[in-house]
Amino acid sequence: MKKKDLTSIQLVEAAFELFAEHGLERTSMAMIAQKVGMTKPSIYYHFSTKEELTGRVFDYLFQDHSFNTYFHTASINKNDFAQALYQGGLGMLPRNENDHVAVMRVINEFTILAEREELYRERLTRMHQEFVGGFRQLLTIGAEWGNVPAEQLDHKAHLLALVIDNLSRCMLMRFEMDYPGIWRETVNSVLNEEWKISEANL
Repeated sequence: MKKKDLTSIQLVEAAFELFAEHGLERTSMAMIAQKVGMTKPSIYYHFSTKEELTGRVFDYLFQDHSFNTYFHTASINKNDFAQALYQGGLGMLPRNENDHVAVMRVINEFTILAEREELYRERLTRMHQEFVGGFRQLLTIGAEWGNVPAEQLDHKAHLLALVIDNLSRCMLMRFEMDYPGIWRETVNSVLNEEWKISEANL
């Protein structure tokens, strides 16, 4: 890896950490430069504006965040459908609380930014739609197999996407909740009775 590329990555990681700690608005290019031990003018060799660096932080944050990262549709079969849906959702809930809090704080910063900047509103909307579309595709397969009632698949896909997103936000707020249990019941709500998951078969 070239030195310029390495330094760019270091700047992105430093910006991410500062965004999590201070927020997007309160983090300056000078603060980022100080964190990586370089002068402020040197940053502009890598990123011409703070906006460009912010965009790269967005890419860094969501680089592995796609439906297929968590749900391997091609390898799911009728008998493991419910477990695959349940385990895929759990995989979206981070196990390392400290890392999770930082990530959720930065996601929240981009959500606020999206309220006033169309670029980020469109990018977050596309990401949400990709997950809804993934759930819809998976539920359609499940309906063909008889795992899922065939009615209202769009509503069920939105329900799954919204619940898993809000469980992550509740984790940020450190709410004391049975997250696996809530996700299990959400998954069960879209399944036919004979395929529902019980605590005994987890």
